Amino acid sequence: MLIAVTVYGKDKKGIIYAISNVLADAGINIVDIEQKVLHGFFLMYVVADCSKTNLSFEEIRDRLIKEGKRLGMSVNVSKFERTESKRKNLYVITVLGNDRVGIVRDISKILLDHGVNIESTSLIARDKLISIEFVVDIGEADPEALKKSLKKAVESINLDIVIQPYHEFEREKRLIVFDMDSTLVDAEIIDEIAKYAGVEEEVKKITEKAMRGEIDFKTALIERVKLLKGLPVEVLEKIYENVKLTEGARELIQALKKAGYKVAVVSGGFTYFTNRLKEELGLDYAFGNDLEIKDGKLTGRLKGRIIDAEEKARIIEEIANREGISKENVVAVGDGANDRIMIENAGLGIAFNAKEVLKEVADGTISKENLIGLACVLGLFKKNKTFKDL
Repeated sequence: MLIAVTVYGKDKKGIIYAISNVLADAGINIVDIEQKVLHGFFLMYVVADCSKTNLSFEEIRDRLIKEGKRLGMSVNVSKFERTESKRKNLYVITVLGNDRVGIVRDISKILLDHGVNIESTSLIARDKLISIEFVVDIGEADPEALKKSLKKAVESINLDIVIQPYHEFEREKRLIVFDMDSTLVDAEIIDEIAKYAGVEEEVKKITEKAMRGEIDFKTALIERVKLLKGLPVEVLEKIYENVKLTEGARELIQALKKAGYKVAVVSGGFTYFTNRLKEELGLDYAFGNDLEIKDGKLTGRLKGRIIDAEEKARIIEEIANREGISKENVVAVGDGANDRIMIENAGLGIAFNAKEVLKEVADGTISKENLIGLACVLGLFKKNKTFKDL
């Protein structure tokens, strides 16, 4: 016979010892236990095996309730038969968004409608932003179809969602790679340069052609850089001084470095800016396209290899090999089609404030205002603490 024991009340010292002592004295073995203190309120759930005790269920229950009264705690005891458990298909779902009434209800309803069973739930808060982590059993559902449907449903109520197989969630991540433009920085830097050069409209037209698939990224980049010929290098400094980091970026990177991550920026943008970011944020690696400069002015040409989607993936592989890190331990964060391959190849791929083409292949999506929430997805916090403790 198994029994379930629930203990709750105002927290104080010695509760776990007292309850476990009653069980041990009766020859009852604890097979599962979970305990938390929430806002000074003690909660404990115990499953125990009574097969070797000489006491009846009623005697066990009376002893536990009596001890609970002594402690000033409420104790409930019930019995149940052991059932043959089916193999579970566990996933971790992290939901991020602005706190409001009904979020847990809304998400649990979505999971219920999709036939997903919730195994455990935990929540962490930072000002208005909350993160709710669900460990769920998806049963025999098709993982990819389910992920697609869940992402669509959760995004429709203005929340972010990241979905990981439990075994991947448990795997320690060691390298995180960010795109730069509209990811670590809140701007498309080539557009800012184009404004100073007076060629904003021309650059936009080429960008739109690339987005429509009429020309590839390399061709588009070369054509746009040509339009920047003659621009004084001092303009790049002005642009860097005025470009803002995405909200939460600095705090997130500090937390990642504290947790021992290698952090890189790999961008289709320019080394003038990626190198400055590396220095400012203490990044381990920075890669970008190298603008040719002569006599203090841009020549309208690039030097060295051009970093497109394929090159981004190769660079990440180079970094991982150098650090002795497998791709399963890599996190990639980006916003555009140029990030697709690195997102697909990473152990965890995050589409940040992204286009639909990237959302389709990512493990999850995070909105522009929720970048710091990635810390929760990666478990960069201690239980019962807020983001402020990062």
